[in-house]
Amino acid sequence: MIIKKTILISILFVTSLISQNLRVDKIEPPNWWEGMKHNEIQLMVYGEGLDELNIKSGKLKITKIYEMENSNYLFVDVDLSEVKAGDYKIKFSNGSSNTSINFPIYKRELSPNIHQGFSNEDVIYLIMPDRFANGDESNDFVDGYVDTFQNQYTQARHGGDIAGVTSKLDYLKDLGISTIWLTPIIENNTFRSYHGYSATNFYKVDPRLGNIKIYKTLVNTAHNKGLKIIMDHVSNHIAIDHPWINNMPTPDWINGTVKNHLQANHHKMVFTDPYSDSTTIKHVQEGWFVDYMPDLNQKNRYLANYIIQNTLWWIETTGIDGIREDTYPYCDQEFMSHWAQIVLDEYPTLNIVAEVWTGTPAFLSAYQGGNKFRKVDSYLPSITDFGIRDILVGYLTGKKSLYDFYTLLASDYLYTDVSQLVTFIDNHDVGRAMFYANSDIQKFKIAFHFLLTTRGIPQIFYGTEIGMKENEDHGTLRKNFPGGFNGDNRNAFTESGRSEYEKLIFEFFKKMLKLRREYPALSKGKLIHFPPENNIYVYFKVLRDEIIINIINANNEDVKVDISEYSNITKGRTIYTNLFNSKKYSLIDNSQITISGKAAVMFLIED
Repeated sequence: MIIKKTILISILFVTSLISQNLRVDKIEPPNWWEGMKHNEIQLMVYGEGLDELNIKSGKLKITKIYEMENSNYLFVDVDLSEVKAGDYKIKFSNGSSNTSINFPIYKRELSPNIHQGFSNEDVIYLIMPDRFANGDESNDFVDGYVDTFQNQYTQARHGGDIAGVTSKLDYLKDLGISTIWLTPIIENNTFRSYHGYSATNFYKVDPRLGNIKIYKTLVNTAHNKGLKIIMDHVSNHIAIDHPWINNMPTPDWINGTVKNHLQANHHKMVFTDPYSDSTTIKHVQEGWFVDYMPDLNQKNRYLANYIIQNTLWWIETTGIDGIREDTYPYCDQEFMSHWAQIVLDEYPTLNIVAEVWTGTPAFLSAYQGGNKFRKVDSYLPSITDFGIRDILVGYLTGKKSLYDFYTLLASDYLYTDVSQLVTFIDNHDVGRAMFYANSDIQKFKIAFHFLLTTRGIPQIFYGTEIGMKENEDHGTLRKNFPGGFNGDNRNAFTESGRSEYEKLIFEFFKKMLKLRREYPALSKGKLIHFPPENNIYVYFKVLRDEIIINIINANNEDVKVDISEYSNITKGRTIYTNLFNSKKYSLIDNSQITISGKAAVMFLIED
């Protein structure tokens, strides 16, 4: 009996010691700033024995402490409304054990060229850093970061990085790009990690791409060169290898469990469909996009605060100009509405474009802020225009005609602001434009002529400017840019390194982008178009006294177009200058202009 009592006392003593064990590993966000509108933040504390604590900080106003079922986590509300920049210690005690952690408050960097946003005056260039250029070979492999796809070349990391992008800014500036969108640069310590959409740490740049200092250097250097940066952000999901998965902060941190969860469906119309059943909506919002990307439960208030603060932290830390929000329809829509309101309230000059993968304007338009047909306003300024992408790919493959160009634009009344639509033909998830064109350069040029002269904010995928032709396989279409990597047999970043074919495509893009800068009507002018007849599509861009006529001839043969039919727009002007070759035409005696077969042209209409 004495022996049993001794054992019991020993067990209680050990249990007591374990319960008194206190460790704080980190706090997220790791810092904040004075003077923010969002000055009441919620700290997420990671560690051990984080229950029954006394938490103090001399000058930080701690307003509430939330103990979790899982004592590896703790949430702490802090009021920073009256706090000045400086280093502050937060002290944790459970009576028998004490520890502290530093929490810095910084002064804000309020330079005039940060958070500039983007608009239809810009042209966006989409880069997957791992496949663009390798600026630092020392980070190609980092201990503990080699994923399971390294033996499959198309799915492996290739070594491109943020330093590589920075080294090519002059190339992009020369091409005529104004805004750069990088696929996510945060840590992806998981398989197929090169694409960046499977986060394992929301507050860390993937070390194979660089670090936060290198990313800030990219942003600052871009700004100094007159370029803007868009950050790719993911609120919907994380990697299956995220540390949270094996140690959940709360039982409902993700939707479902690893073994038992809904699969996402892709019915983007459910939020406006008057007949949608709640279970259909639940599958969209709570279903896992794929099994290796757990779906975050944004109805969890702690997670919701975490995502919002993380977004603000990246914007304030880096000075970026915009956000591209990934897989938007699969997120909780009420949360995302709240998220956008807070982000844009803090940064009113910033812009946000959400990825909404549907080409049907009736469904797509409902996701733009201000749409009256949704119960929840998204407050999103911009959305991806998959409608124009589908039409142009259809044209390149021979399934659509110029009349489809016309009917798509005729649906623009559905949008609250068509100037904010991000338009594109190819990106990191779909086959390249030249692949769909089956190497038909003339059709390719017609499609991009239309993209770069109609409404919206055009986006070009890296390598499209030299006519990369890859199929729909994701690993293949995300091909390395030739010349960006040590050992490449040529450098297509330079004129001498391009083939004759690549030079032809590159010069076309360079000329088109130059014309967009020189003639504001092309980017932000009023669009006036006419129903196509006989495979001829005529549309005008008008801005004050600047009138430009675009004519697309989809026929194989030359055609004559009678300009007199558009006299109500041309206002009696008779001098037409071809903006591609500067050749002038006087239409006083003859109102017809000959347009070559399979060509798109534009004329500045002058007195």
